[in-house]
Amino acid sequence: MIVSTKQWYWRTVWVFVAGLLISCGPQASTLPDFTELAESNQASVVNISTVQKASQKEDIRQQIPEFFRHFFDGLEEHFTIPERDRESQGSGFIISDDGYILTNYHVVHGADEMLVRLQDRRELVATLVGADKQSDLALLKVDAKNLKPVKIGSSEELKVGEWVLAIGAPFGFESTVTAGIVSAVGRSLPNENYVPFIQTDVAINPGNSGGPLINLKGEVVGINSQIISRSGGFMGLSFAIPIDMAMDVVAQLQDSGTVARGWLGVMIQGVDRDLAASFGLDKATGALVANVSADSPAAKAGLKAGDIILSVDGKEVQRSSQLPQMIGRLAPGSKAKMQVLRDGKKRAITVTVGAMPTDKDAATPEQEESKDKSALGLVVEPLDKAAQEKLGINHGVRVVGAKAGPAQKAGVRVGDIVRSLNNQEVESPEQFTELVKALPKDTWVPLLVQRGDNPMFLAIKVEK
Repeated sequence: MIVSTKQWYWRTVWVFVAGLLISCGPQASTLPDFTELAESNQASVVNISTVQKASQKEDIRQQIPEFFRHFFDGLEEHFTIPERDRESQGSGFIISDDGYILTNYHVVHGADEMLVRLQDRRELVATLVGADKQSDLALLKVDAKNLKPVKIGSSEELKVGEWVLAIGAPFGFESTVTAGIVSAVGRSLPNENYVPFIQTDVAINPGNSGGPLINLKGEVVGINSQIISRSGGFMGLSFAIPIDMAMDVVAQLQDSGTVARGWLGVMIQGVDRDLAASFGLDKATGALVANVSADSPAAKAGLKAGDIILSVDGKEVQRSSQLPQMIGRLAPGSKAKMQVLRDGKKRAITVTVGAMPTDKDAATPEQEESKDKSALGLVVEPLDKAAQEKLGINHGVRVVGAKAGPAQKAGVRVGDIVRSLNNQEVESPEQFTELVKALPKDTWVPLLVQRGDNPMFLAIKVEK
């Protein structure tokens, strides 16, 4: 095919214009070059191998039918074999030139031996300075020279969308570098009450735990801790412990080997749309107090079940999961100023924060029942003294029947203890019936029940 001079000219012009548009467009912004970051930080990241010694022998006679076992009595040494030692691997990073190394609690938990391997192939025996299960952090110490610590940054300055880098040993592959962006900050995870996680899409896999999360300035901003996955491998949801919180823990572990956290002594639950309406809130926000432990800091300050904690020291509690994090970071003995909603009115309460008990302080409910039918669709019975003492409460009725109606729709189950209705304590089945009769129609009201060990509020509405 022959191309005329004119056609060739216009084609050249269009190629030039297209190239100019591409170079000027948003897609022209180049990706970060991570080579320098990787080179300057790899020597600070370590691989941690742990060994948990077997504590017992396996009796293989258990695999023999019971009828025949007596034939092997006295021959134990021939029919027992030692269990194998358990080995695992993780990552960590050097935070000081005198040998302190930060990693995850779950990397070293239960370990009898800890071996730290540096990038220069040195292998060092590590000792445990201290560990904190609540934050999933552990501080190790090695005796070595010529160590290169990381540069500590600030997780408070992290922004969603910011590029970050991870270094670790996924599946034992040391000094593996992966990169991505910050997906969210202050993320709460189920069963993780005290850590406001950094969520990223950085590829993290088993073995990465304890390794650093690094920003483009070369500063550590987090400790890679866990992933959420249906396959067991990376699926785009990775979570890191903020470095600001981690260094607070490090300081306490270096000082005393333990971590002291602030404690209120309350059980809380989230506020959904229906509960918000029942308490007179215009939006679902705050932490709803379901129970206050006796003689706790919360009880001494006057907090009550049914209060909704809206803010702590001027910082709004948007979700109930934020409250444990806020209180946990306060020093025991310090004062926290709270704004709470009670009976539809906001009020200020100052709490002297306590120290979190070593054993979880929780109610111990197990209940009993009594009879009566109500417009809510419930059959209830009295709660006897023995059950009250066991539960640590002096009121309530037990649900022994729940038919279709407002209560069942709200989630009340047989066996629940009804402790209060519309913010009034329930003393007896008769009084409960009277409270139900007095309920406003077509209006959400709070119902406090106790189920197992957990008190909880439910929103309930009696239709016209």
